[in-house]
Amino acid sequence: MRTDLFDFTLPEDRIALRPTAPRDAARLLVVRPGEPAEFEDRTMRDLPQLLQAGDALVVNDTKVIPASLQGRRIGRGQQEPAISVTLTKQIDGSRWRALARPGKRLAVGDVIRFGSEGRVCFLDQLDATVEAKGQGGEITLAFAFHGAVLEQALAGRGDMPLPPYIAGRRAPDAQDRVDYQTMFARAEGSVAAPTAGLHFTDALVQALRARGVGLHRVTLHVGPGTFLPVKTEDTSGHAMQAEWGSVSTQTAAALNAVRRKGGRIVAVGSTSLRLLESAVKDDGTLAAFSGETALFITPGYRFRVVDLMLTNFHLPRSTLFMLVCAFCGLETMQRAYAHAIEAGYRFYSYGDACLLFQSSPPS
Repeated sequence: MRTDLFDFTLPEDRIALRPTAPRDAARLLVVRPGEPAEFEDRTMRDLPQLLQAGDALVVNDTKVIPASLQGRRIGRGQQEPAISVTLTKQIDGSRWRALARPGKRLAVGDVIRFGSEGRVCFLDQLDATVEAKGQGGEITLAFAFHGAVLEQALAGRGDMPLPPYIAGRRAPDAQDRVDYQTMFARAEGSVAAPTAGLHFTDALVQALRARGVGLHRVTLHVGPGTFLPVKTEDTSGHAMQAEWGSVSTQTAAALNAVRRKGGRIVAVGSTSLRLLESAVKDDGTLAAFSGETALFITPGYRFRVVDLMLTNFHLPRSTLFMLVCAFCGLETMQRAYAHAIEAGYRFYSYGDACLLFQSSPPS
């Protein structure tokens, strides 16, 4: 499909720079394709009433690491230019793939020193050597420490890797360490939050359970590609970045049981949805899964597991907007986003949410 079909104009003041407090006070746009009342303006606290006893929510329990680091290049003359690094994927106990800005100031063999200015750190400095260099600022870093010592050093120096549409307008701070983490987070490995999960509170989870709605966990470590627009003229030319995920045997069995009993699977976020759709077998049942997925969902895809989707509002030309258009229909989501902009919904990671009912598949 043509990529420009997924373009839209968003006023800058619709981009949320901080989350709603409390989290479950966020607005919720309910989208029911093809029904007379196609859109309904609610709040997250209404979610239990919008679901049915026997339904199952599936949340992503990945944990965002403080992957944004500030350092300087050392050892090449008196100049020590500032270098910003975002860790993207751990290779082993001491090496990480990363994005560096400005990458043109780095060469293989250079050393970047990450200091502890303004921080309480057990080490004054942390050095990393540029082991390899790729395209677009991609580098491989070999740190001077490894294992638990390295993890502690990174935690002491790093900031939350806020998406560029927020980080470009304000610096990350201590509050983001709380705000940019879901209540379900426990498996470290993401460089971006599964943002649909940011709207949940203990009170909302208790209300959902009282309604008879189950809650199940999967893990998908979100990579930096989640923010990248599709730059090819046609979606067929776009290559998704692979992300690691897992569905346990117990979770797969529990969700299969929900479906046998007539319950609906509600994916909390695009990450949970893509992982579940990656784990489905040919007969439509879920199986345990552990590995990488690069599933790219565009209109025409037939969903085999997920019945409803809870998600945030996404960027134009993004793979995430293409996914929701596949779920509800392109024209429906174009109208939904126009409604949301007109009604003052807050967009992107710290913004409001949508509850999407799947459109009827073509006969």
